[in-house]
Amino acid sequence: MTTAPLGRSAAYTILTTGYVGSTGPGVAATVSYIADGDRHVIFDPGMVPNRDSILAPLAAAGLGPDDITDVVLSHHHPDNTMNVGLFGRARVHDHKVEYRGDQWHNRDAEGYELTPSLRLIRTPGHSTEDITLLAGTETGVVAFAGDLWWHANGPAEDPVAPDRAVLRASRLRVIGVADLVVPGHGAPFRPDGTTPR
Repeated sequence: MTTAPLGRSAAYTILTTGYVGSTGPGVAATVSYIADGDRHVIFDPGMVPNRDSILAPLAAAGLGPDDITDVVLSHHHPDNTMNVGLFGRARVHDHKVEYRGDQWHNRDAEGYELTPSLRLIRTPGHSTEDITLLAGTETGVVAFAGDLWWHANGPAEDPVAPDRAVLRASRLRVIGVADLVVPGHGAPFRPDGTTPR
């Protein structure tokens, strides 16, 4: 199966750029908004200084919480999920289920398409349940990769990764398809020879 999404019609905005450890005062998630057709997606609505860090840039784009159709959680660590409740009408996607209201639908994230330009893939490494959202845009494939990388510099050795070889395989998979990577706690970066694997 092809990993990259076939479509190239998605667009995205970084709502807030996260930080962790030495790059910031504590920990905050990089929270992203991705749009394609009638789908309005929030990726990793995690810990931030306050809710306005997410809602104000969304409002500047003319959107409110009820406009969001989907929330994608890269994994279930609180620093990446803390504000999922802001988007009560959205379908919430994780590695094996789509949730909405009091219902859920079991499905594997691997290859699951929200649209032809938005595809989920399994990328375990930081945890066993990690997923990445691949967005086909006019300028290439953007990988919303959660904590596969906390920021552009890695960390090279993720201290919470249960299996270093699995993390490396997932990083290589994402690097193989992505023109741009949005990490879990930093600014987007273009993968190159210095990117931790």
